[in-house]
Amino acid sequence: MKKLGVAVVGTGFWGKNHARAYKELESTNLLAICDMNAERAQNIANQFGVKAYTDSKEMLKDKEIEAVSICTWSTVLAQEALKALEAGKHVLVEKPMAADSKQAEKLLKTAEENNLHLTVGFLTRFIPGLQRIQEAVASKKIGELVCATAKRVTQWPERIGDVGVIKDTAIHDIDVMHYLTGEDPTTVFAKTGNKRHRQFEDYAQIMLTYKDGKSAFIESNWLTPYKTRTLTVTGSDAIMKLDYMTQELSIEDANATLQPRYATVEPLKLELQHFAECITQKKKPIVTGIDGLKALKIAEAIMASSANNQVIKLE
Repeated sequence: MKKLGVAVVGTGFWGKNHARAYKELESTNLLAICDMNAERAQNIANQFGVKAYTDSKEMLKDKEIEAVSICTWSTVLAQEALKALEAGKHVLVEKPMAADSKQAEKLLKTAEENNLHLTVGFLTRFIPGLQRIQEAVASKKIGELVCATAKRVTQWPERIGDVGVIKDTAIHDIDVMHYLTGEDPTTVFAKTGNKRHRQFEDYAQIMLTYKDGKSAFIESNWLTPYKTRTLTVTGSDAIMKLDYMTQELSIEDANATLQPRYATVEPLKLELQHFAECITQKKKPIVTGIDGLKALKIAEAIMASSANNQVIKLE
């Protein structure tokens, strides 16, 4: 089977993991990496035996490169993704996809016009435990969905430089809520603020409501002295809990608590494998560009809700 020729733009904290995973997957052929830091670009390229670039436009001229991961800082994600799409490359752009929803809409339009696959790096959807929860919600194995509560807290991450906690971490859980419910929220109410960092919000408490009465609660911050990544989903008949870091899943009903066993797999490899298969095998994507746009619009509504201290009604 022909391997998909891939490249990575941005090889900092997360981009180097994309490069490693592409190199290890049997379905992809890592051909090049690009980073504005010439020394880092060359070091990563040497590590994986590929060509290094500091100018993505030059790299994108390589016709053997068919798909690209965009892993730059958040404020330039859309700029780099647009270059790749206009060069005829399929794109996986890391969250939050763009600096704002207008940029995200431009990416969607460009991908559609050029018949290219565009997806967003919502890695959480590829965690097997979350997929089991989504299946249980969809099939009503836990009864009717009542609410979901996500907690994603940690200390200030050194890699952050250009966005706050909403677009960096909470956006994962915004997308998870859409994945679980299959719906867009009708209202948003949020409290955000700065405790230690002047430029961006470093904590957020978010409430999303839906048309049939169910709700979602998201807590995200960079203030907690230890890292926590959890999800609790309450149904009318049972509760499911997931620890994202250990991938441990539990199911509680009136009679028992079960902890199903399943193989743990690196979600990034599952994500990139699926990205490749969507291109080579025309598989239905688990995450679309539209999912990224929706999450970004909700993130913008969250920021507006906090700034104005009011409930925001969504279209």
